[in-house]
Amino acid sequence: MMKLQDKLQAYRGKGKAILATNFYNLETLKGVLSAVKAIDVPIILQLSKSSIDYIGLEIAVNMAKSALKEFDVEGWVHLDHGNSPELARRCLEAGFDSVMIDASEKSFQENVDITSEVVAAAKKYGAHVEAELGYVAKLGQSQGNHVFTQPEDAARFVQMTGVHSLAVAIGSAHGFYKDPPNLQIDLLDEIRRATPATLVLHGSSGIPDEMLRRAVAHGITKINLATEIKDTFMKSLRRLLETSSEIDLRKVFPPAIQSVTELIQSKLRGLI
Repeated sequence: MMKLQDKLQAYRGKGKAILATNFYNLETLKGVLSAVKAIDVPIILQLSKSSIDYIGLEIAVNMAKSALKEFDVEGWVHLDHGNSPELARRCLEAGFDSVMIDASEKSFQENVDITSEVVAAAKKYGAHVEAELGYVAKLGQSQGNHVFTQPEDAARFVQMTGVHSLAVAIGSAHGFYKDPPNLQIDLLDEIRRATPATLVLHGSSGIPDEMLRRAVAHGITKINLATEIKDTFMKSLRRLLETSSEIDLRKVFPPAIQSVTELIQSKLRGLI
């Protein structure tokens, strides 16, 4: 199978993007992969530290890889928002295809140093490495204090670290939006011209399809989706439980799984 860094570069050349979806349990994993199988596109399966702590590292990565094989789809397993080189190393040792190290809230030089350490660790595995530069508001943080990624900083950062992909701050935020999102497409264009790294958009939940397509056309090759998956699954489950006294998990989960499948199918069709 093609390495993720090579696949993303190929997509950059074609003006296309791969959807990267977080999963939280077997049910959300099945919901995602059912959609991917139906539409026949590649997928990046993402695990955050919280999900790894919840599921267990070995169980999580083996579940993802087994599911990719079972559904017979092209995909990779990725650490989302890794908060330390130690966690990145653990994931690489466990068989992750890709890791993200997020030191974006530290100084530029600290971000460079920490990212460089992870890039060096990933080399012996041939793994893909993603980093973040600029301010992309996380859950609970203010969405108004934008510190956009600057093209010259992106160029320096990629050259100094050797990172494959860069998550850029162009107006998106994690979680749902309080105000309509407004991606800085002109800035994205400048960043794309400044660096050969593939560019990543975090915080796509709630961004209209047309805006996502514009971002892809102007340089985004990986689109992260997480919040909408959790929200869709739980809303479906709540609706069913409000009108049912069923206690068999195998009967109450399938409709919620289907709701995730429909969400991902919609997202994927929106990108085609």
